[in-house]
Amino acid sequence: MSAEEGSVRVDAWVWSVRLAKTRSVAAGLCRAGHVRVNGERAKPAQPLKVGDEVRVRQEDWDRVVVVTKLLSKRVGASVAVDCYIDNSPPRPASDPFHVNAPVAVRERGAGRPTKRERRDLDQLSGRRGR
Repeated sequence: MSAEEGSVRVDAWVWSVRLAKTRSVAAGLCRAGHVRVNGERAKPAQPLKVGDEVRVRQEDWDRVVVVTKLLSKRVGASVAVDCYIDNSPPRPASDPFHVNAPVAVRERGAGRPTKRERRDLDQLSGRRGR
């Protein structure tokens, strides 16, 4: 399971330690410039060594990990955690303006809402009634 030759491809390692769901997604992250090794943009075939710092940009959040063990094949999550030291900053707090608010559902054919129902809908959606 481990690579004895002293180096492994970056895309294979990112996939094998479960930082990317598939190997092709890991290679795509590298090609798009979302993977950096020791501060430099990494191509998918770039060799990776123990002690390298790998930074993977995912959904507006940087995963910063230091390689402690080289893998070329995908392993279980409990084994994968032992192959790197996670130095990632905490995830950013969710933006209150992009929270999925509950949607009021009315039965089909119910017609226009009454004044009371309209006030309840406004209160549910956080709008102030006028």
